[in-house]
Amino acid sequence: MSELARAGAAIPLLGGVRLGVTLAGRRVEFVDWGFYPPEPWRNFWHSHSYFELCYAYAGRGTFRTGAQQHPVAAGDLFVARPGDVHEITTDARDPLGIVFWSWTMVPERTVPERTVPERTVPERGLPGAGPHSPDTLALLEAFATGPRQVVPAGGTPLPRLLLTLAEEAATPGPGSAELLTALGSALVLGCARALTDRPAAVPRPAPAPGGRAAAAVARMTRYLDDNFDRPVRVRDVAAQVHLSERHAARLFHQATGHTILAHLTRYRLGVAAQRLADPTLRSLSVAAIARSCGYPDARHFSAAFRRHWGALPTQVRARGGTSQLVAPPATAHPMSL
Repeated sequence: MSELARAGAAIPLLGGVRLGVTLAGRRVEFVDWGFYPPEPWRNFWHSHSYFELCYAYAGRGTFRTGAQQHPVAAGDLFVARPGDVHEITTDARDPLGIVFWSWTMVPERTVPERTVPERTVPERGLPGAGPHSPDTLALLEAFATGPRQVVPAGGTPLPRLLLTLAEEAATPGPGSAELLTALGSALVLGCARALTDRPAAVPRPAPAPGGRAAAAVARMTRYLDDNFDRPVRVRDVAAQVHLSERHAARLFHQATGHTILAHLTRYRLGVAAQRLADPTLRSLSVAAIARSCGYPDARHFSAAFRRHWGALPTQVRARGGTSQLVAPPATAHPMSL
């Protein structure tokens, strides 16, 4: 038996929590949560006005919808859509154990203008209008109307999501409402993905602007900005994007107009100027600030600072900020004061 067999009994506690999420202009409200242990049982023919989903964590059984009969077993996810007349029976020798949940899904309606402050009035338009991901909307619509009713889901994130929901239901912690909302969104999307023929229903994501080269430069820049306070070599930066030093340096210069080390120097001196101007850091010596910005040698730091800013670090501190400095070059780092 899976971990859900032990922890899943807490799932019904979520029935006492009002949980709803908005995805791509659709409002999803969770209606019910339940847990059946692997014992002989049967829920006779019935239908709902909402979507009911079940995940089998143990045993075997049969899921019937109308004239169709679907064998189900541990690891399967199955759904009854609104209006589907259905029933579930378990195998007498290997009873089915399930976790089940249900939700409604309708276009989100805008709030009447007179009921909200002017600055929060939504844009007028059709229900569900507004910014959203077309891919997500296509996915949800395909899930709502698609023919698939039983799919294997044991290898998807769904069992872990259900286990996390059960654990949070049993022992809620700080930020529980926000965590449940995030898990609820993930559960809806995870179920929709599993029960939808995604390649046909959802277009492939558009490639990021600039492609791989831009992504590599962005990663190198993040690495420099995150590690400015420690020794950094070009080889270290190139290793982050799995390129040769020469190729990484060329890409970086083409994208930014600066060498890797020039960017690092400008970033370090921009941070140093801010720290020298900060009155709360007066107790730190210039040498200490130099070390905190990746300069172990205070004399080298002072010389580089003066070349960049036109004044010594001690002068910046004495004047209380960089407003008294000689204007830096037009290429000064945006962090500069």
